[in-house]
Amino acid sequence: MAGEKDKIMAKIDLDKVPEHIAIIMDGNGRWARKKGLPRIAGHRAGVESIREVIETSLELNIKVITLFAFSTENWKRPRKEVNFLMNLPLEYLNKELDNLKKQGVKINKIGCEEDIPEKTLNAVKKGIKETYNNNKLILNFALNYGGRAEIINAVKRIADKVENKELDSNNIDENIFNEYLYTKDLPDPSLIIRSSGEKRISNFLLWQMAYSELWFSPVYWPDFKGEHLLEAIYDYQNRDRRFGKVK
Repeated sequence: MAGEKDKIMAKIDLDKVPEHIAIIMDGNGRWARKKGLPRIAGHRAGVESIREVIETSLELNIKVITLFAFSTENWKRPRKEVNFLMNLPLEYLNKELDNLKKQGVKINKIGCEEDIPEKTLNAVKKGIKETYNNNKLILNFALNYGGRAEIINAVKRIADKVENKELDSNNIDENIFNEYLYTKDLPDPSLIIRSSGEKRISNFLLWQMAYSELWFSPVYWPDFKGEHLLEAIYDYQNRDRRFGKVK
């Protein structure tokens, strides 16, 4: 597979890689079921794909990777699976943090902290603190994240500012609104990738994806490797991005 990756890498224009790529890591459960394994085995196998995506992103000098780790809707899943998913960031960071630090990766998190187990939250906060000064790549985990909830939260905070006369409603524009989002310090994603063949957004970065390019891969997340990320980027580079204008 390394040879295939090298072939695609040779076609990539390194001056035109997306600054921010967001990924919906889908298909872990179906991957496991296909192999006769429990769903949680698929989630654990997907960690290797995260490692490959990070390494490939560093090679390309991509600035931000956002991973949809746990959505506000995922709480509806079986308790055993939810508990495993909530423990996975802790397990991942305990194993990978030293390597991420050496690679210059900066850990970030978006989403609501409410309901996240304390040990998981503490592990993520530790990762954020220990990688704060890194600047090679921002690894942004969307944890207990929902796009609609993010927008509602922003509206409430803006409404409070207006009610307290700290903000004039006539001055509210897209730039002001952005300041109240979880991603206020990040560029909007240029490219959103979803694995597993499903073709929907699932409440992910609804405001931020206004002009994102979408790329859907049939590959289940545990089988998603560096060459698949390169395929998405190559396809992205061959699209005509007009942003509503006419060339």
